Amino acid sequence: MAGFSDRVVEVVAGTQPGEVLAYGEVAAEAGNPAAARAVGRVLRARGAELPWWRIVTAGGRLVPGLEVEQAERLAAEGVTCRGGRVSAARCGDDGTATTR
Repeated sequence: MAGFSDRVVEVVAGTQPGEVLAYGEVAAEAGNPAAARAVGRVLRARGAELPWWRIVTAGGRLVPGLEVEQAERLAAEGVTCRGGRVSAARCGDDGTATTR
């Protein structure tokens, strides 16, 4: 059985252009819904090999310090960002950023 980090990599690697997920959604799909912060650690460690820019906070906020790059990469995939966040149209009824 793959470990949590490997499952996070699988989930993030499986995202499609224009798809945006929250850290908590990745954690849940990887088998541990309470491990959103651990998803961030995995992305910091292995992000170069993954489409990390498709992962945002539950409120749609972009990665602090990487907002410009993340917004540019998302824009290239058709996702609109404003004020350091994914546009509200990408957020679900509960305010969670998602397209799944």
